Amino acid sequence: MAEDYVELIAELIETRGEARPVEIAERLGVKPPTVTKNISRLKTAGLVRREPYRAIFLTDAGQDLAETCRRRHRIVVAFLLSLGIDEETAERDAEGIEHHVSETTLEAFEKALKPHRRYK
Repeated sequence: MAEDYVELIAELIETRGEARPVEIAERLGVKPPTVTKNISRLKTAGLVRREPYRAIFLTDAGQDLAETCRRRHRIVVAFLLSLGIDEETAERDAEGIEHHVSETTLEAFEKALKPHRRYK
């Protein structure tokens, strides 16, 4: 859950300049109270900060986690594409794989992709 949230928050900040709970709820297909509860968990974990009636911001730790998630996602997508999987399927499947793939497997994906270098 934390990875999905920080990745989405980072994306919203980049594309819209801020991440608001209502947008997070819409994008994740959950109700606003669920977002509020999960943002509280992320705040306790030191991944986000929030000021009353303001947008949500990533802490340095949250930003680091978001970058790690994005990197993992790019590598998994690139690997699936290299196998001939269509882009839509690769993106969809990567969403599940990226959260469960071991670092060893991810390194093997990177090694196999070195000649292609499309994921960086």
